[in-house]
Amino acid sequence: MSTDQTRRLFVASAAAALAAPALAQTKPNRATYVIPPEHLPQEVRLRDEFEPGQILVDPNSFYLYWTMEKKKALRFVVGVGRGDLYEPGSFRIGAKKEWPSWTPTQEMIARNPGAYARYADGMPGGPTNPLGARALYLFDDRRGDTFLRIHGTPDPWTIGSAVSNGCVRLVNDQITQLYDLVPIGAKVTLYAKRSQSA
Repeated sequence: MSTDQTRRLFVASAAAALAAPALAQTKPNRATYVIPPEHLPQEVRLRDEFEPGQILVDPNSFYLYWTMEKKKALRFVVGVGRGDLYEPGSFRIGAKKEWPSWTPTQEMIARNPGAYARYADGMPGGPTNPLGARALYLFDDRRGDTFLRIHGTPDPWTIGSAVSNGCVRLVNDQITQLYDLVPIGAKVTLYAKRSQSA
């Protein structure tokens, strides 16, 4: 789907979406960080009708939409993959896990062995795990598990930015809310970034 089509799909709030806050210069404290009001979930009206019960991710505005009836959706602010690590496409939810364990991919270890090699055998789930409180696992017909996830994060200040290794991340409380709504098999569409071809 083209970028023009993507922009046409969502609520008329492009200016506000493009004003998503950038990462802070210094790493905030997890215990004291307060989620900005503009990063809280909101019920919104979509321009076009979508079948209820699917996830749409617009990486250009850092929004994830959970579609509902009558052109309504629940909108979350998300973090997405940085640079060319973001992968647009059509997927389905193939698995769901609470407090999931995490193992970096071989590509992640090759890109940054100093950060990831020590976790090559995996990291158990918990409050400091990069996948956070919940994870939705994206599958497609060709590969099965794509190793892409929609998940929580122990670093909520990274929401609203392109910072991840390819996954879509939400604040832990919000991925828990979304997780409870999304069934196995739900359709997921990750739209292209403006810099990516259709």
